[in-house]
Formats: sequence, structure tokens, C-alpha cells
Amino acid sequence: MERIVFIGVLVLLAFKIPQTTIVENADVFALPYLQENLYLMMAMSGIFAALRVLGAVGLLRNRLWGLALSMINCSVTLALMVFLLPAGLLDGVISGTALVLLLLARFGHTPDGQPKQIF
Repeated sequence: MERIVFIGVLVLLAFKIPQTTIVENADVFALPYLQENLYLMMAMSGIFAALRVLGAVGLLRNRLWGLALSMINCSVTLALMVFLLPAGLLDGVISGTALVLLLLARFGHTPDGQPKQIF
């Protein structure tokens, strides 16, 4: 989801569309500061998307750092979703579900029904 926003800012910058035009015609965020710095927010979403992909690659390769990075990403998203209204509502639901699934995978049960060892 964040990657699409990052691609969007690249297209807007390539067409040299000023940020004021976008801000006047679209109410994306509830907070005025975030609304005024829309291009910066869109550029930062690219960094967040790269971190999400990196965490997913770590999970795919069964690395503990991938689990930790993914859990941090989900936690940060849940903390920041309040400031990113209204788009943050859907992002919070998706990240909350992903966090629950990550926690169940780490601290759930083994295939034979026994609880996993925490440490």
C-alpha cells in the first residue's frame, strides 16, 4: 500500500505538479501539518514500504530479525494510525491483524498441540 503512494509522488514530481495544487483539492489527513507536507509524507512512505518488504523477506527466510522488524512495523503503524486519519483506519486494521498473526506464529502452539517455548 505504501509503495503505491511512493510511486505516486514520483509521478507527481515528474509532471512538476506543485504540492499546493494537491493540498487544495484533496483532504487526505486530519492534521494540518501532515496535510501541508503531503509530498514529504508520500516520500517517507517509500522508506516504510522498503522496511516492510525487508521484514517480509526475513520472515520468508525464517530469520528472527524479520519477525522483530515486522512486529516493530506493525506496532509503529498502530501507534501512528491515529494521526493518519481517515486512511489510517484501514491501515490499522490490516496492521493489527498482521501483528496478531505474527504473535500467534511466534508464541502459539506447535503442530502437536503443545505450547511453544518462549525463550
